[in-house]
Amino acid sequence: MSSADNGTLLRAGGVMHRYGDLTAVNDVSLNVRRGEVFGLLGPNGAGKSTLIGILCGMFAPTAGSVHLGDVPVTPGARSAKQRIGVVPQDIALYEKLSGRQNLRFFGRVYGLGGRRLRERVEAVLDVVGLSDRGNDRAETYSGGMQRRLNLAAGLLHEPELLILDEPTVGVDPQSRNHIFDSVERLNQDKGVTIVYTTHYMEEAERLCDRVGIIDHGKIVALDTPRALIESLGGGVIQIGIDPGQAEQVTEILAALESVQAAGPGPDERLLNIEAESARHALVDVMQAMNAAALEVETVRILEPNLESVFLRYTGRSLRD
Repeated sequence: MSSADNGTLLRAGGVMHRYGDLTAVNDVSLNVRRGEVFGLLGPNGAGKSTLIGILCGMFAPTAGSVHLGDVPVTPGARSAKQRIGVVPQDIALYEKLSGRQNLRFFGRVYGLGGRRLRERVEAVLDVVGLSDRGNDRAETYSGGMQRRLNLAAGLLHEPELLILDEPTVGVDPQSRNHIFDSVERLNQDKGVTIVYTTHYMEEAERLCDRVGIIDHGKIVALDTPRALIESLGGGVIQIGIDPGQAEQVTEILAALESVQAAGPGPDERLLNIEAESARHALVDVMQAMNAAALEVETVRILEPNLESVFLRYTGRSLRD
């Protein structure tokens, strides 16, 4: 992770977006500091993809604004969008073209040409470790290699801000590690500011200077991974119960002195219990359940980590 300075590169203020009666993004304000890797996490349907589309100028928000430095980011703001690289979740390549041919095509879209284009194609192939396969058709690449080529396309014009939308979904471990290395090199060696969305907590903990968690269109938590984890306290106990007894169990456990909070887990059969000391509270939980003649089907202690932070703020696992 970088040691980001305090200068703000990307700023969103009061951003809202509606689809008819549905509010997908609800009054989001955030600053992405120059030189940092900023992680954006959220369960499916939380508004993450809509917010990413607004941040990169793909479409305008219903209300609010986005600025890159002092320049507004809007669908028509070419000067701002030329400074942003976007690597979408869906792979966007021409399979019948080689890796180099794909990059030359996308480079021309960015306005590159001649010697400059040739140099940039070779440079980005090196960044993603595909120089030796650059003349092969994209259709012969593995899924992980195609994602790495997708990343290379987003780097051709040397963007100040790189937006990576779940860049490691469905890739093999080797390609995943190569993407990690590429992100770290771009950030630390080149000073590229990165907005990184992921469904994998370990990626956010490894790569991100700060993390924002979005749910129901709102940013519900934002800080460094360490600070978010420390704010949670001792951890979470997750127990499996009869869904028909969920309300009774929640009421009983929430009343225990050693329990800070009890509420719904990732599904109706699971209950999350927050405690300053999860292991101490577990004894009280089991005694209370036995005294009430209630059955515990499963027990799991989630030590404090980004996953348990996510569960606290959204009540759902990230893969939902």
